[in-house]
Amino acid sequence: METTLSQQQAVPGTFTAFARFVLFGGGVGLASSFAVAALASWIYWGLANALITAASTLLATELHARFTFGAGERATWRQHAQSAGSAAAAYAVTSVAMLALQQLVAAPGVVLEQVVYLSASAFAGVARFAVLRLVVFRRSRSQAAATVRAARHVHATAACTAIPAGPVMLSRAA
Repeated sequence: METTLSQQQAVPGTFTAFARFVLFGGGVGLASSFAVAALASWIYWGLANALITAASTLLATELHARFTFGAGERATWRQHAQSAGSAAAAYAVTSVAMLALQQLVAAPGVVLEQVVYLSASAFAGVARFAVLRLVVFRRSRSQAAATVRAARHVHATAACTAIPAGPVMLSRAA
């Protein structure tokens, strides 16, 4: 019974899930930037970026499935595909923002470029979080109810086994 509870984790609240999303996604993103630079010293940068992006998306999806959204199990192929789709959409948002900046401002400075890029990334990140939480890693009501029932059952069983079954005899030691 305890195995059932340990395998089925409760769904974390929105704030907790978002903090984990930032931690895991940001950590993987940061590590990826170093990995691309290292790999690009051996192969063409575009290929290095594509390989690291694919690997980091797979890794981040696994981390989000297991820890961020409370599933506690491996991501399915469907979840990997949906996560990759949301990552591609986020990439498109940042690319369109940067292209729009180039069209609107003849010679944008580095600071303006960073403000636009980071703003678009933040917007895309929040949107991606919502898609992953509400669509990709959404747990049905029956799954959530089963988790709660399993937790209650384990706690009730533990409480019952902790209470002695028969009358308690108190004796005085001589």
